Amino acid sequence: MLEVRDLRVSFRTEQGLMQAVDGVSFDVKEGEILGVVGESGSGKTVSLLAVMGLINDPNAVIAGSIKYRGRELVGLPPRDMRNLRGREIAMIFQDPMTALTPVYTIGWQIAEQIRAHEKIGKAAARARAIDLLAEVNMSDPSEAVDRYPHQLSGGMRQRAVIAMALSCNPALLVADEPTTALDVTVQAQILDLVRKLQRNHQSAVVFITHDMGVIAEIADRVMVMYAGRIVESGSKRDLFLDPRHPYTRALLDSIPPLEGKRPRRLRSIPGSPPSLLDRPAGCSFGPRCPKHFDRCAAQPTLTGTSHAAACFLVAPP
Repeated sequence: MLEVRDLRVSFRTEQGLMQAVDGVSFDVKEGEILGVVGESGSGKTVSLLAVMGLINDPNAVIAGSIKYRGRELVGLPPRDMRNLRGREIAMIFQDPMTALTPVYTIGWQIAEQIRAHEKIGKAAARARAIDLLAEVNMSDPSEAVDRYPHQLSGGMRQRAVIAMALSCNPALLVADEPTTALDVTVQAQILDLVRKLQRNHQSAVVFITHDMGVIAEIADRVMVMYAGRIVESGSKRDLFLDPRHPYTRALLDSIPPLEGKRPRRLRSIPGSPPSLLDRPAGCSFGPRCPKHFDRCAAQPTLTGTSHAAACFLVAPP
């Protein structure tokens, strides 16, 4: 469904060119859930904003290839991209309070998207909005449709944003950390909801998160990003049972184990992600890696097929 090849996104700044995404390639298959995980600043959201055509910064430079069902999206005219976005590819944003317009009711905003892509009257669009709110388990959807965003809880606002994303039954749904600002109970409800809707609508989902626990719950395949590059990718089972990159292992060590003795303290990753304006030579994770050695002075390439890692510890000599 989606083929991304050698995607590079950089921004011109006063300090020089900042390479936010550096040579990212991945596929999304029909009906699967791809989890994209990494720390803040790893390039997860920027990569998918490029797919959505939502990087409008005049200082942005986008190169590479993004093909949706064989159609090249890089360089696609804005009008054509707007026709595609929302109808074929939709996005659930991280913060529903900023994703929703505060001066319009959620029902009006959902109906607006439906009418932008379909020839349908106001009454029919409103009825569809009520049905969508019911589908995302909004309590009393016929009354909630006339509420403003500030009249809803965080979980209810996120459900409204999901309903809006699903309004035109998109084939590809991008979820950008939709559970980050929610408490654990509501987070579990949202994850269950995304899984149910993915099955019902037969949509493919790209789920962006920094939480390996969320990845364990929802993903079929996983792509681990660090400093704008993919450092490991494979099935969820492969990554959790046989993590090959030290960064993936470190992320897994930072969450409580499901079995065995509970540690007194969870491990943390020393240091901070590198500045994208001053990326270290060779492996970007090298300065923080406990297994750093001489070969890490060169940049490793992603090696492997179904389970790939960009690390000299697993690459052939």
